[in-house]
Amino acid sequence: MKKWFSLFVLCTLISLQAQNQPAIIPMPAKLTMASGEFSFNANSVIGHSKGVERIAESFQKSLEEDLGVSLQVRRQGNISFVLDKKVKGNEAYSLDITPKEIKVSASDQAGLFYGMQSLRQLLLFNKGGAEIRIKAMNILDQPRFEWRAFMLDESRHFKGEIQVKKLLDQMALLKMNVFHWHLTDDQGWRIEIKKYPKLTEVGSKRTNTQIGGWNSEKRSNQPHGGYYTQDQIRDIVAYAAERHIQVVPEIEMPGHASAAIAAYPWLGTSGKSIEVPVIFGKMPDSYNVADPRVYTFLKDVLDETMSLFPSEIIHVGGDEVKYDQWKNSESVKQFMTDNDLESPADLQIFFTNRISGYLDSKGKRMMGWNEVLGHNVHAYQQSEDTEVKEELAKSSVIHFWKGDLDLARNALKQGYDIVNSLHSSTYLDYSYKSISLEKAYDFDPIPEGLEEKYHHQVLGTGAQMWGEWIPTIDRMDFQVFPRLAAYAEVGWTSTNQKDFKQFKSTLSKLKDYWETKGIAYAKE
Repeated sequence: MKKWFSLFVLCTLISLQAQNQPAIIPMPAKLTMASGEFSFNANSVIGHSKGVERIAESFQKSLEEDLGVSLQVRRQGNISFVLDKKVKGNEAYSLDITPKEIKVSASDQAGLFYGMQSLRQLLLFNKGGAEIRIKAMNILDQPRFEWRAFMLDESRHFKGEIQVKKLLDQMALLKMNVFHWHLTDDQGWRIEIKKYPKLTEVGSKRTNTQIGGWNSEKRSNQPHGGYYTQDQIRDIVAYAAERHIQVVPEIEMPGHASAAIAAYPWLGTSGKSIEVPVIFGKMPDSYNVADPRVYTFLKDVLDETMSLFPSEIIHVGGDEVKYDQWKNSESVKQFMTDNDLESPADLQIFFTNRISGYLDSKGKRMMGWNEVLGHNVHAYQQSEDTEVKEELAKSSVIHFWKGDLDLARNALKQGYDIVNSLHSSTYLDYSYKSISLEKAYDFDPIPEGLEEKYHHQVLGTGAQMWGEWIPTIDRMDFQVFPRLAAYAEVGWTSTNQKDFKQFKSTLSKLKDYWETKGIAYAKE
């Protein structure tokens, strides 16, 4: 009886502790409550140290948008943002709340920005009337991972800059720092390349769209198209940078290239003219990697892409390449012989290393889905040779998404950095039955059993919003929200600090905020 009573008391104390825990997503690394409260009202003043004017002004703007309150910004104030080298760690911050003042400190601008997001949430989730009372506390916080990404596929369904900026705003509130932008694929080319205008004149449009799921014969009977001009991309990249989000473009190669081949048929291995596909799945043709003109084309595309995106990382896809066209091409077979390449997988690695070397020469780093290592992870490849002789450049970042986790562990042991986006735990186009909110929240990017000495090579994780069956904004919102908040906590919060019950309690307040923003989140 005493045992059960003690367990009941313990559970009650834990429940009360969760109720008293300040509402912040993602959960901070260290939070200590103090006595008293700070009274926030229209007379509060925003202060800042030298060089922090933009952070202070950003906070001022967010208060106007979130709460309808307009505060003055001065050098001195009772809510201050201060650069302080004593706060150690990239993106780390300190948030001190006393009855007299609020002080956000960090050694870098990103840390100050994230401290501001925590303060925003404390105000948002406690608002009520002309005055908001926030309990005194101290937060010392730093992310678990440096790569906290959300991926948007606009090749399959173009969404436009208003939706992109809405997503960036919510990423910023949740301290996510990488917007992975999937801009080219079989069903649409979405980035203006001035040297090759047909990529958007032809490749950005399709005459119809498959609906009803994989292998369905149903069609929308409506054309679909859209792309971003270079000026629009610069604007979005700048918008993201103001929110401390780097935009990583993905330009697919050597597969998923049908839209480009439709624009310029000589790019394809078959050499045949095709239309932009109206169905989804794995298309048969790929870039003709034996043709020097293809390398010139891809370098030109990458040059214009790099001029638009300051990100250190350029994603080149590399997934789901079907090898049939290569195996049937006399020129490709001769190219393989000339370069002592024994299998199509070796050919893909050889090609990818040429692209990686070019990016290296430009001060960039290549990222690709884990097939770039030569992994045989698809049922349609089971007849392929499994022994690969070529070795991928070690500068590459491996984006792990499919296959046994031993593939990820082995890549780490071979010296590669990885981002773990295992599809069965991170794909936002999957149903809530397949990936529930709790399953998303419980995902750990560190593969189970991985030796600690390799942990630092796991840069983080990403949540992927693939767009094949997501034609509308509302449907996208439903798939993304609220799971985006769960992935934000996966990327930021240490496992020993995570608490799903506390997360759900805070999430209910975040959902109220999303209602005001017109975000059509899934009401589980």
